[in-house]
Amino acid sequence: MLETRIRQRLESFELNGLSRRLLPPAGIDLSSNDYLQFASHPMLRASMASAILEAGCGSTGSRLLRGDRSCFSAIEQRFAAFKGTEAALYFSSGYAANLAVLSTFLEDGDLVFFDRLNHASLIDGMRLGKARKILFAHNEVAAFEHYLRTIRTAGQRFLVVESLFSMDGDIAPLNEYADLCREAGVAMIVDEAHAIGLYGDRGSGLIESTGIAGDTFLSINPAGKALGLAGAFVAGPQWAIDYLMQRGRTFVFSTAPPPSIAAALDAALDLIGQAPELRHRLHWLTSTLRGMLADQGLDIPRDGSQIIPVLVGDNARAVNVAQALQVQGFDVRAIRPPAVPEGSARLRLSVNTGLDETILRGFSSSLCRALSAVGVR
Repeated sequence: MLETRIRQRLESFELNGLSRRLLPPAGIDLSSNDYLQFASHPMLRASMASAILEAGCGSTGSRLLRGDRSCFSAIEQRFAAFKGTEAALYFSSGYAANLAVLSTFLEDGDLVFFDRLNHASLIDGMRLGKARKILFAHNEVAAFEHYLRTIRTAGQRFLVVESLFSMDGDIAPLNEYADLCREAGVAMIVDEAHAIGLYGDRGSGLIESTGIAGDTFLSINPAGKALGLAGAFVAGPQWAIDYLMQRGRTFVFSTAPPPSIAAALDAALDLIGQAPELRHRLHWLTSTLRGMLADQGLDIPRDGSQIIPVLVGDNARAVNVAQALQVQGFDVRAIRPPAVPEGSARLRLSVNTGLDETILRGFSSSLCRALSAVGVR
């Protein structure tokens, strides 16, 4: 019975254009989150290789057992200073960090306001938390304010948002949220996954660039995007980080990451501080590609983040366009439900500093031809 049930679902995925295939990187990268090309940077490679020779490959246990190393505490202290907070705690992944934060702090009797387009890891963390859940329309400050004014609780209230949303590439109205949260005593939790390393004078994210650090309870900062590595830092007040270390299940019960990652993270933060021109180049390339696509007649705003969604709608058509571009040497992937809402299948373009104007011009022309071939334009 189990095999029959699962095979029927797999067949349904195939029929509805929702079947996935593992596809290793090939061609020009226009789909990864390696925005600054740190994943292959010689400095990070050398730091990690040297640390492996010194500290070995694995941590051998959770950090509360024998898996802790002084390098973890050092990089947490450095990252907290980078974010302008009292403390930080390093997790093996962004998913683990989000599960820990929301399942630990959202208690029975509390209330959490939650953007409908938040990442799956935030959704799962919210489900694990015991607070009452109130979902509001994406980036709708008025909807959040309405619920804030009309729904009361005796417990703590939380707001959970991404600073830069991973599928639409749009930025949350953080200043407006911060004003409302400050006035109402709401604890704001911000996932900076796609902003860390890219925004603000120091590159610490959109919390920095919008000036809301004093109004943010906790930030989650994955290191697998612009920092080019893995894991995630939760940054905030010392008392909250102390409690998270005691009660965050994905921290307490997970084997610690390899110590060598801490050395590479240290090198990544060095680069962020020493090379602001990388961030400037990324934003210039982003503006250039957005302008090219808009000039070709696509409905793409000229201003926006390094994540550029090209809506196709139909699942199969999105896959066909992506495959056509892959054949021409551009590594673009189709994004389909449940990663995005039904009927909004798309190409999720992501700009990185390894691109140049010539590549972008050739890609924009190829993309428009591929879209026309499936009847989207």
